[in-house]
Amino acid sequence: MAFYYGLYHSCMYCRRQGLVSFYNAYRIILTACAMAAPFSLVRSFLIPSSRSTISLTLRMSHDQFQARIPLGTTVIDQFLGLKPHPTKCQATYIWIDGTGENLRCKTRTMDTPPTSIDQYPVWNYDGSSTGQAVGRDSDTYLKAVSDYPDPFLGGNNRLVMCETLDKDMKPTATNHRAKANAVMRQIAHHDPWFGMEQEYLLLDRDGYPLGWPKNGFPAPQGPYYCGVGANRVVGRELVETHYRACLHAGLKIFGTNADGWKEREGMECLAEVTPAQWEFQIGCCEGISMGDELWMARFLLHRVAEQFGVIVTFDPKPAIFFSFQITMGDWNGAGCHTNFSTAEMRAPGGLKHVEAAVKKLEPTHAEHMRMYDPNGGRDNLKRLTGRHETSSADKFSWGVANRGCSVRIPRSVAEEGKGYFEDRRPSSNCDPYAVTGMIAQSCFL
Repeated sequence: MAFYYGLYHSCMYCRRQGLVSFYNAYRIILTACAMAAPFSLVRSFLIPSSRSTISLTLRMSHDQFQARIPLGTTVIDQFLGLKPHPTKCQATYIWIDGTGENLRCKTRTMDTPPTSIDQYPVWNYDGSSTGQAVGRDSDTYLKAVSDYPDPFLGGNNRLVMCETLDKDMKPTATNHRAKANAVMRQIAHHDPWFGMEQEYLLLDRDGYPLGWPKNGFPAPQGPYYCGVGANRVVGRELVETHYRACLHAGLKIFGTNADGWKEREGMECLAEVTPAQWEFQIGCCEGISMGDELWMARFLLHRVAEQFGVIVTFDPKPAIFFSFQITMGDWNGAGCHTNFSTAEMRAPGGLKHVEAAVKKLEPTHAEHMRMYDPNGGRDNLKRLTGRHETSSADKFSWGVANRGCSVRIPRSVAEEGKGYFEDRRPSSNCDPYAVTGMIAQSCFL
């Protein structure tokens, strides 16, 4: 305590002498306290500034919570271990909220398991609580678009991906599926295939990257990509559980780090360049099903992480610990590279169709960048810097086997003269409906 007391009075003296501002004095105190030892109490400090009042919170350590998180798994297992109901169906409706990147869900009981997507009734919810309506007129609607076996509840139970509709039964602002589906129907004769490489970062409940030293940084990146060993990999238990959940749900799965995407049918899991960063890949998926399956895979990841007491962030460069951006250093950001091909591209001599499609992406580059993250392109500016295997956000480029370009044509495609291209611009928190819809629209409409 003597350390904190002395630090406080030293900062206050400097402030009175005009050496530091009131704002900076408190920031020095808060930062030093947090670095010196974990706080056992939550305290909020209101710091006056010239523009506004800023609230900073020092968070409790995990051990200070009265209820350990995750909650009693043995109790959960006791009840989830019961045999599923033989006739009824628990249908969990899942939807994208007003942020355009977060998911919500709720469950209803159905007397018999639906045999088609049309048998799931339209359901309403409070849109004012999800940023999609105002309180005085808050009813918003869920329309089922795809369903999958529930790996958590088993039996006849289903996970139901939904699109959101407003009071007039029109798509909400964050319902990009409706427009993307219309585009996919127009280009269906091209037989479009997509595959998306979803990167993400695991966080501890204090918001710090999982497994990182609390008062410092891990060793520089290099040994972590596809790494093995406790000093190189963290979170494999969660990743393998998610993989198994995706298998059970019927999502398209692929198991090794191969490069022949045109022959893939599924999800790939691997440790990424930054410690606590992982990647899974979904595909090949035809048309609109790409968005359905990736959103469902994200939902499964969040649900699995709940049971481990871990946070999943899809932010390309998450802001952590007050205003400090821990991951803004010399670490790869997170993206969602998108692979695309059509029947013409996959046929012998299809390389010319691949190159023609890539060239059509250049005139609409600015529009793509606005649609490739949920905040109008601002999130991607943190990632697309021209460093760490990325292109520049303000300039379109493409090339063969070049991971520093906006769009990459794999060397195997160039050598075989057919295949696909990889759009490396989408952010990890992108809406796959918006991304696939934009690619299809720019290439063919």
